[in-house]
Amino acid sequence: MGLAQLMVVLDATVVNIALPATQADLGFSNGDRQWIITAYSLAFGSLLLLGGRLSDLIGRKRTFLIALVGFAAASALGGAAQSFGALVGARALQGVFGALLAPTALAVLTTTFTAPRERARAFGVFGAVAAAGGAIGLLLGGALTETLSWRWTLYINVVIAAVALVGTLLFVASPARIGPRPRLDVPGTVLVSAALFAIVYGFSNAETDGWGSVRTWGMLTAGVLLLVGFLAWQRRAAHPLLPLGILLHRDRGAAYLAVLIAATGMFGVFLFVTYYLQGTLGYSPIRTGLAFLPMVIALAVAAQLSTNLLVPRLGPKVMVPIGLGLGAIAMVALTRLGLHSTYVSDLLVPLTLLGFGMGTTMPAAMQSATLGIDRQFAGVASALVNTSQQVGGSIGTALLNTLAATTAANYLVAHGPVTDAVAAEAAVQSYATAYWWGAGFFATGAVLAALLFRRRVSPDAVPDTAPAPDLVPAVAH
Repeated sequence: MGLAQLMVVLDATVVNIALPATQADLGFSNGDRQWIITAYSLAFGSLLLLGGRLSDLIGRKRTFLIALVGFAAASALGGAAQSFGALVGARALQGVFGALLAPTALAVLTTTFTAPRERARAFGVFGAVAAAGGAIGLLLGGALTETLSWRWTLYINVVIAAVALVGTLLFVASPARIGPRPRLDVPGTVLVSAALFAIVYGFSNAETDGWGSVRTWGMLTAGVLLLVGFLAWQRRAAHPLLPLGILLHRDRGAAYLAVLIAATGMFGVFLFVTYYLQGTLGYSPIRTGLAFLPMVIALAVAAQLSTNLLVPRLGPKVMVPIGLGLGAIAMVALTRLGLHSTYVSDLLVPLTLLGFGMGTTMPAAMQSATLGIDRQFAGVASALVNTSQQVGGSIGTALLNTLAATTAANYLVAHGPVTDAVAAEAAVQSYATAYWWGAGFFATGAVLAALLFRRRVSPDAVPDTAPAPDLVPAVAH
């Protein structure tokens, strides 16, 4: 399950570092370049809830095997692509199977590991992979592009999927279905898929065309209206895709919000620290990837400490705010980076601190998001976690990129004429703006998590397969 999650998350960043080499090989324009990223994001983000529900309907092991094989095949097609169109099509197909793979993996974890100690260990591993996957993608993308070819940033998924496939066949059980087979809410599926497509597209368009674009606001408005229509339909549907009690349960709602905010800040860090390392400090792609390694190590260590020792004792109400607070401190430290900063003295500590923060936040939030859920809705509840992460990443990338670009433009106007030194300083100032906003996101998330999460509840008190009344909003608590 961890390997599957790794493939899905690293594919959001592993291709980024390889884009210049890909563009030189296939000969597409700068304007078209964004579609290598956007094609994956649109298909993945818009189909996540459908993918999660399908795993509930047709069986998790079967769904997982189909998704693994499909994702590997799409990756192989992308690696072998000889044209821009073929590569974009393969990336979209990756997103389709990724939307099936990610929520199914988390649902398998939720329904397999029921003992509190085992559950904590499993979610520690899974949460660490989910949070570190983007950084691992940068590391892997740089290494593969420099030593082999950009095509191996896609071929590597075939290797990972093969190992995960063998592990699934050997170790993942196929429990017998209890009760009648649930039905698919077709109108709800269409509404929410269209809503998520419009929202992800709107933020992607804002990143390239700016917030003044009619298309940006048109898609975002359409997405919000479709989402409202979806929620209204779920209140009256006989077989709802997403029973609203799952979303409105206080602890789960807090967990989804924490994942969204963490993703918003994290994707911004990957983007602007990468720009800084390569554009300002002159790092190569592989050296840039290695620069994130201390963060990945800190994240893995924190995830294990948090889930095995701290969350069982203190609960997410304490640990999630602490993790997001550490993230805010790290972002503030990053604002001090300048043209003559060095990695060891100025960047190592903030990145390591950020790793500890995200390693504390993500496993605790993910475990809370699926704890006590009715088994028949485990897939769609898991899909909400991935949806929060995907939408948060889209918001972070688009919003922070726009804010940074505005800062850079204003700096150039105020300090003209434009020289190389002025342009370099404008870039550093723009990154600092993004870090300040990222710190604000994390700090806001810490406060909200402290207010919304309930006081610690023993895992033994919340059964893995909760009865239907658990789907009633926990307002009384």
